[in-house]
Amino acid sequence: MRAVLQRVTHAEVTVEGETVGAIDRPGLVALVGVTHEDGAEQVAAMARKIGELRILADEQSVLDAGAPVLVVSQFTVYGSTRKGRRPSWSAAAPGPVAEPLIEDLVAALVAAGVEVATGRFGAMMQVSLVNDGPFTVVVDV
Repeated sequence: MRAVLQRVTHAEVTVEGETVGAIDRPGLVALVGVTHEDGAEQVAAMARKIGELRILADEQSVLDAGAPVLVVSQFTVYGSTRKGRRPSWSAAAPGPVAEPLIEDLVAALVAAGVEVATGRFGAMMQVSLVNDGPFTVVVDV
């Protein structure tokens, strides 16, 4: 499982002009991809990382600050551009495998006390955000 975490002042995701998820105060956007070998262990590890990484202001974590997280599924974080001119998506898990794991990640974050907003799995989404810093890290578990 891989996540691109961006520290933001606010963010939203829209589908066909409708806002489906938003955070209106400082927190994180998590663009999350799932690969074929991922399961419950990776979900739990990623939820811990997202909740506990001390990457917000004053070296606080999401849990320390009570900050929100906007989780957006994004298979493209597993795109490979090593060969040719077209990305390969073969490392990304297919929707029927990935969707339940993204849902489990969201549930694990909520169970830990994190306020979570989401995109819509499989939809063409537009993500708008103001990156705070800018600050972006890639987390692999």
